[in-house]
Amino acid sequence: MTLPVLILAGSRDGARDPLALHGKVAHKALLPVGGQPMLARVLATLEATQGLGPFYVSIEDPQAVAPLMGEAKVLPTASGPSGSVALALESLGTPLLMTTADHPLLRSAWIHEFLEAATNAQGTHSCDLAVGVASRTVIERDVPGTKRTYIHLRDLTFSGCNLFWFGTPRAAEVVRLWRNLERNRKRPWRMAATLGYGTLFRALTGRLTSDSLCKRIRQLTGARVRLIPLSDGCAAVDVDKPSDLALAEKLLAS
Repeated sequence: MTLPVLILAGSRDGARDPLALHGKVAHKALLPVGGQPMLARVLATLEATQGLGPFYVSIEDPQAVAPLMGEAKVLPTASGPSGSVALALESLGTPLLMTTADHPLLRSAWIHEFLEAATNAQGTHSCDLAVGVASRTVIERDVPGTKRTYIHLRDLTFSGCNLFWFGTPRAAEVVRLWRNLERNRKRPWRMAATLGYGTLFRALTGRLTSDSLCKRIRQLTGARVRLIPLSDGCAAVDVDKPSDLALAEKLLAS
């Protein structure tokens, strides 16, 4: 058995994306990192990782990346990342591994570590969806001086690692919740109403724990979600801005 993999590569701005303009390329996924397009690096790592495949790239402009695709297939995008994931789940089902095209540092070791924890969670601590994260402590240990976006919980301050495992059909309910929040991202009161004001209050006062957050998601969706901390802080480094590009190239060179 192999595990299908979805790579999110969509860009709302296409060639006008700030990083595409910075790199003078037709699409952000083509931005060279260490001399290779980001998408090519991600595909190479996935193809070299045992047990993975087939591979699917969700992108709004297939022609832009056609020379890099190899045996990978194209999937359509929606208006936002959550919509693109929803389309992929409708087409591919579960289980499904997901990552992003702007993760050029991706390593097979991280994938194995993540999937081992996610699939082992089918036992006592079973889950329908697993999310790879790195704690702030680990990130600052491995990538000192980096500036990441952190989520602060009482027991864990973390940044995402662009690794998601959709283990069962229930995971689609979490994507529906994500889509709802994404649609209301400019209306925070509606987001608060969706998650619950009690959850929001605990988050704002620093009392929300990772366990409480996952329990709340289960109440809303019926799906069991698990955060899986990875052991390498570099796993949290993706390329969203020029400073990220410089950092990624520095890490690759070392």
